[in-house]
Amino acid sequence: MKNINATAVMHNSGHPSFDSSSSPLIGLFVSRVANDVVEAADFDSCSPEAQKKTTRALQPGPQWLSGRFSHPTGVHDFKVYVPANYRGAPTSLIVMLHGASQDADDFALGTGMNLAAESGGCIVVYPEQGTSANMFRCWNWFRPADQVRDSGEASVIAGITREVMACYEIDPTRVFIAGMSAGAAMAVNLAVTHPDLYSAAGIHSGLAFGVADEAFSAMTAMRTGTCTAQLSAARDAMGVCRAVPLIVFHGDQDTTVHPLNAQGLMQMHRSLMLGTDEAYASVTTELGQVEQGYPYTRNTYRRSGGGEVFGEQWLIHGLGHAWSGGDPNATHTDAQGPNAAREMMRFFEAVADSR
Repeated sequence: MKNINATAVMHNSGHPSFDSSSSPLIGLFVSRVANDVVEAADFDSCSPEAQKKTTRALQPGPQWLSGRFSHPTGVHDFKVYVPANYRGAPTSLIVMLHGASQDADDFALGTGMNLAAESGGCIVVYPEQGTSANMFRCWNWFRPADQVRDSGEASVIAGITREVMACYEIDPTRVFIAGMSAGAAMAVNLAVTHPDLYSAAGIHSGLAFGVADEAFSAMTAMRTGTCTAQLSAARDAMGVCRAVPLIVFHGDQDTTVHPLNAQGLMQMHRSLMLGTDEAYASVTTELGQVEQGYPYTRNTYRRSGGGEVFGEQWLIHGLGHAWSGGDPNATHTDAQGPNAAREMMRFFEAVADSR
């Protein structure tokens, strides 16, 4: 088996080129989905018509590529997973935002999203937060400049998303975003500020929009879960676009981000989806149990009368601040919970299919 670690560098044109070297870490999770991992082809451009989606579509086997995105705030690294069955046909894109002290390799391994993407034929991109932006590698979800559309880290992540969309044949109705902890809170920011770009969001151990505006209030919101979402600011940020569907995971033993934050997030989401007409929503509750693992409660929200599903909330009983159903070889994971990556993938595709 070959392992790859292709490095992309954004040139002045904004397009990446790739060169290759080996990386033993990649085999930890790529080897589970394919026997052969190939090196990425070198090319200088993802120009709209010429190089776009052609060279890579012919590569056999899955690919794990590293990229670098230039932005006024600095240079930001990211990694891209391309499944073995990608051949240039329109496919889905999932943007994954890691939590504190994590990076793309750790988060990809821990969540198992590459495995889920391989079976679903999706491309996955993992933007990375650098220590120059936050010493703990946290996304700065709480800063006002990072909670608006055209500035800060929200615009960086949206820019990386569009860069990957320019390099591959991505169905624009199947672009999703997900994250954990600080990454989940930033994913909420992106879902609110870019509802025209993302079709749904997966929020694991996150918080509602606008519950903090600096580090101290962020810690208060995380620990208590009693801070109020800024609905008017969220509506202003969304503009004429409708709110995107959410699937939310949280452990009831989470002592880092209080479980009440999931309740506040879903309350915000219902208000954004339904306005003052919350009577027009129905909720179904399912109690489940992972074999030799944790029990859970899943609430499914849909418009009344058997209408479209616009949200799911999973409360995992016994789970702490960890990715549910994750790989124990990575940080902040707990294999005893339901597989959050697989359930997010299911939810994302169902939402897109229902449109």
